[in-house]
Amino acid sequence: MTGKFLKVKCPDCQNEQIIFDRAARVVKCTVCGSVIAEPRGGKALIKGEIVEEMK
Repeated sequence: MTGKFLKVKCPDCQNEQIIFDRAARVVKCTVCGSVIAEPRGGKALIKGEIVEEMK
């Protein structure tokens, strides 16, 4: 299986950024520093709202 890029909205500051759905490291918001994704060995745990799947 291949991963996808997702546009995710930060739950704290509403900033939107693009992340990989199978992130191998913790992904933090570039604006406020909140964790928006945590690695889980496969698909990452996305903590923000998924706004769009990128193609």
